[in-house]
Amino acid sequence: MPQHRLLTEFGMGSSLRRQDYTEAAVRALKDALWHNSINLAELFGFEKEQMIIKVEIGVQQPDQVDVEVLKAVFPYGQPTVHVVKGGLDIPRPVGNPTVMANAALSVSFDMEPTQ
Repeated sequence: MPQHRLLTEFGMGSSLRRQDYTEAAVRALKDALWHNSINLAELFGFEKEQMIIKVEIGVQQPDQVDVEVLKAVFPYGQPTVHVVKGGLDIPRPVGNPTVMANAALSVSFDMEPTQ
């Protein structure tokens, strides 16, 4: 069956002092997810577990992100997480930089095309 993207959401998260790229990414994901209450699966008659969730996270140090922690944010569905160079590291006068992460996620289902 062909996959059809039905929803795209965006979010931003930060780690103010700890330079924790994973935590900034988790906050970006939650920002994207918690801004809506869309019952997408029910709307199309699917189980929530059938949601195909593609996530792209942008941070300055992608290798510092624990992808398994990000996948655990989702209570259901089939998340795939890809971390790329992006976001921002904002220098501070003293201590670690503030880390900003960006998240983009899309939700798809395997669906029969409507004609």
